[in-house]
Amino acid sequence: MRKTLLAFTIALYTIHYASAQKNADDIIKKLDQKSETYGDIAQEIWNLAEMGYLEEKSSALLQKTLSDAGFTIKKGVAGIPTAFIAEFGSGSPIIGIMGEYDALPGLSQEAVPEKKSAGKAAGHACGHHLFGTASTAAAIATKDWMVANKAKGTIRFYGTPAEEGGSGKVYMVREGLFDDVDIALHWHPSSQNAASAGAALANKSAKFRFHGVSAHAAGAPERGRSALDGVEAMNVMVNMMREHIPQEARIHYVITDGGKAPNVVPDFAEVYYYARHGKRDVVIDIFDRIIKAAEGAALGTGTTMDYEMIGGTHELLPNLTLQKLMHDNLSKIGGIEYSPEEKEFADKIAKSLGQKGVDLETAKNVQPYKTEARAYGSTDVGDVSFTVPTVGMGTATWVPGTPAHSWQAVAAGGTSIGKKGMMVAAKTLTLTAIDLFKNPALVSKARAEFLEARGADFKYIPLLGDRAPALDYRN
Repeated sequence: MRKTLLAFTIALYTIHYASAQKNADDIIKKLDQKSETYGDIAQEIWNLAEMGYLEEKSSALLQKTLSDAGFTIKKGVAGIPTAFIAEFGSGSPIIGIMGEYDALPGLSQEAVPEKKSAGKAAGHACGHHLFGTASTAAAIATKDWMVANKAKGTIRFYGTPAEEGGSGKVYMVREGLFDDVDIALHWHPSSQNAASAGAALANKSAKFRFHGVSAHAAGAPERGRSALDGVEAMNVMVNMMREHIPQEARIHYVITDGGKAPNVVPDFAEVYYYARHGKRDVVIDIFDRIIKAAEGAALGTGTTMDYEMIGGTHELLPNLTLQKLMHDNLSKIGGIEYSPEEKEFADKIAKSLGQKGVDLETAKNVQPYKTEARAYGSTDVGDVSFTVPTVGMGTATWVPGTPAHSWQAVAAGGTSIGKKGMMVAAKTLTLTAIDLFKNPALVSKARAEFLEARGADFKYIPLLGDRAPALDYRN
């Protein structure tokens, strides 16, 4: 009798649960109910602050969260230990949601409105702890809707490591892991809420290593050949080259190893270069010229040089069919409102940025829809966008006016401000995924636009070549 009663109770609960989840509004309410749980997950990843390809604990936490929700997990995909795919359902359409979780080096910061190191090697200055968690929440919420509505298709979460210079998604694209996806969704932390057409710069990066001959810098300098001279000569030539490249291009470098002591002629030195432009063909040309400068520097300083490609990404290919859908859904969700405590925190952050006060309306409202955008940064989402119709957005996880890759971004990301913005993203992604499952014609329209924009002659060639994943680039 007890077993029969228990079975009846479980069945009744299942029916009630399923009916309660059929409506998208109810799915959003459930996300609200789980906001504290997802906030705790994001906070743990924020505390871990693991850099690219080193995100072992962060990746494992998201994998467990998805596995506990009924997803099947494939670990270590594309030859990357911290990359994974989590999947629920079967058949078409296949809707992918991407999630990142790598931190940036040298940006340790406590969750306070004054610059104060947390004593760590890295910090989440681009908010990827929020990125990965919100995308996880959206994948699970979409799965709940699919179960309740017996919807056909597949929801797939892509755990994508090392976006910050490591080009993790490029290896996953190169491996063919996105080839069967119908639509790919992503988002990114920001200082405002916007889902207009995005843009990103194509990017190539490499570490140039010069090898010389060590000697006593005072006692026998004629016997030495300075690897640091090679690096500095290369930098001088590249800096002169800036006058003769398109003005929209960007070149950055840091000397990662310049020797150990002034009285020793360095026999090894290394410089890490990025080249960017809105068109990958221009980036390829600029980067080839950078290589020539390195070769000339080695010749002129009596050293030898080799280089290692670290990353390479395509520009972003927008899809306006999908972008308008995501904008409409973000507008339904809306932005966030600050509590008095959050307002006090935000005012101090704004002051540290040289602002008179914080613009609360920017956090509260959604920016008007635009079909064009200017690119400033790069992302390996670009390669995904040339493989499958892709759409993204940003939400106000940082105090308005905050630049990415700053201590102020790290600080806000460790507070309730970041977590509120994260849940706006989770809800918007969920509504967008549900719309795509419900409307096959929309998927087909997005695909047609994608094929036309990409061009009939397009052939995917990764800018980082055929190298294996640069798993030690942060070591």
